[in-house]
Amino acid sequence: MNDEHFKAVEEEDAAFYVYHVLTGNIKTDIHHHSSAQLVYAEGGIVHIFADLKHWYLPARCFMWIPAGMPHYIFTSSPKVDLYNFYFKKEEAEDGFFDEIDIYSVSHLLREMILYTKEWDGKITKNESSKYYFLKALKGILPEKRDKKLTFPVQHPFPKDETLLKIAQYIHTNLEKPLSIESTAKEFGMSTRTLSRKFKEILGMNYVRFLRALRITRSLELMLEEKYNMYEIAMMVGYNSLSSFSNIFKKVIGIPPTEYQQRLKGEQ
Repeated sequence: MNDEHFKAVEEEDAAFYVYHVLTGNIKTDIHHHSSAQLVYAEGGIVHIFADLKHWYLPARCFMWIPAGMPHYIFTSSPKVDLYNFYFKKEEAEDGFFDEIDIYSVSHLLREMILYTKEWDGKITKNESSKYYFLKALKGILPEKRDKKLTFPVQHPFPKDETLLKIAQYIHTNLEKPLSIESTAKEFGMSTRTLSRKFKEILGMNYVRFLRALRITRSLELMLEEKYNMYEIAMMVGYNSLSSFSNIFKKVIGIPPTEYQQRLKGEQ
């Protein structure tokens, strides 16, 4: 998204603004605007840096970014379609619209989002059909308040470029063992140095970070509905279904099969 788009979002007559990026490999500079933003990912995974945290937005989920909050977005996946909607702040809005978070997407909301695939640019009150469609879309969002993702999908904001590269390396090699020793060797540093970087910069250890990435990726694979649970376990680096299920339940609170059933029930 370039400066011209950011300026257009701020135009007074832009009741809503729509900007979809359907080509993958997305990256923005850090920015903010007076409109709130809904970001929806169709395929792949999107990294969003906001509220001093690194958020992971899985496919078939949306993130609400309140008005005025600095953020930037990137994804290296060539398969992700990123849908962006900008909403002017209104008087007496529900508190939902002042909170940043990630929510699962129902079948109805997904169909409404995809319906706008060919839309682009500002929507004024004069464009009655599009205007009232987006007003209705925004109106159902507070109903998702109880549909927040139930596992930790954000980490403290990483300000270290090396750690960002390490995180990207881990994400693209999740099927491998990825011990802290092997990852440290890959980046030419000692295990002790890498361990210290995670604790000092992210406030968490390497194992917890790796586990969070694996669980996030497993959710994405569940939403694709292409693989059975054993295949998913292997694809995110677990050598048995039981070990994956145990870790998943420890992090999420319920087994992966039950979580998958809940996701299907929301579609």
